[in-house]
Amino acid sequence: MTDKNEDYPFKVLGVRLKGLREKLRESMAEVSGAVEIEIDMLTDIELGKNRPSEDILLLMISHFAIKDDEATKLWELAGYEQADTGASNMSTDEFGTIKNAVMVMPVDVRIAYTDMAHVMVNEHGVVMNFMQTNGLNNQPMVISRLGMSREHAKSVLELLQKTLGSFDQSGQKALSEPQIKEDADTSKSDSKKQK
Repeated sequence: MTDKNEDYPFKVLGVRLKGLREKLRESMAEVSGAVEIEIDMLTDIELGKNRPSEDILLLMISHFAIKDDEATKLWELAGYEQADTGASNMSTDEFGTIKNAVMVMPVDVRIAYTDMAHVMVNEHGVVMNFMQTNGLNNQPMVISRLGMSREHAKSVLELLQKTLGSFDQSGQKALSEPQIKEDADTSKSDSKKQK
């Protein structure tokens, strides 16, 4: 018979992470999507069967907006040493939220077209998953992910509405102006009859 502690070596870590998720009232799908892991993997982490990798744990700490002292406890529960994680060198904002430095380098400037989108919103911000249907099994496949504050999302929404609105107005004018020559001649004679 196996010892339960051997089956669930990271149970305390899993319970804490699950508690943080439930406190924010987020589903497993929302958290697994935010940190880019499968739901099955998140389930094993929350049960304590497996520990998250350092990268995944860092993403979870950032996603849950965990303060330094709690983040240190999570690192220790996961069995990672403080010196290896660099957690003590992380900067925080005025609310104590850990800020991760992210550098985005444009590697591929091609446009990826999407036919589906999934948007997740919580008090921390907005995550948008842009997807395309996979041709092999018609399953949605994420082709791009964007995260931003709710304030920035509102400004993007306003910009989209303004841009689409101006296109609709100019697009309708552009579509109604070109006419086939016969139609143009008919419309001239019709307008003369109306006078």
